[in-house]
Amino acid sequence: MTSGETSRQTGGQPLKSRPQDRERTLTIAQVAERTGLSHDTLRYYEKAGLIERVGRSTGNQRRYQAADLAWLEFLLRLRETGMSIADMQRFAALRAAGNITVADRLAMLREHRAELADRIRALRRNASALDEKIDHYEELLLDEHEHEHGHEQEQPGSDDELT
Repeated sequence: MTSGETSRQTGGQPLKSRPQDRERTLTIAQVAERTGLSHDTLRYYEKAGLIERVGRSTGNQRRYQAADLAWLEFLLRLRETGMSIADMQRFAALRAAGNITVADRLAMLREHRAELADRIRALRRNASALDEKIDHYEELLLDEHEHEHGHEQEQPGSDDELT
């Protein structure tokens, strides 16, 4: 939810839970369960400006709306793909500023996606190197096992090899 949406819904006042919204809001415990984030992390995200001020019940308990949960899920994707907290804060601030920042947000996401693609390529190269080493050690163990059990070690390319 953007600050503009908050202002339109509440006349510029902090978002409060209304009776008709109670079924559509979630407690901090429910959001923690759905996202895997701790209560402390959710509070930190709010304090750090990653999420806008969350609505409160009449008992001053945080009440998250579906839009808050969707935004949190997107933030988790950014975090899981390696975006720094500082960049996430910058993105959140741009988002809060409204549609005038769409081009800037798009540029940030494109840059992050390009960095992610580079990391994926590097991970694939590393996985391939690990696979080669695993294959090498499996061959060494097989050779050792065959030697211990009196089997002649076959030469690579031998006609007796099974393929």
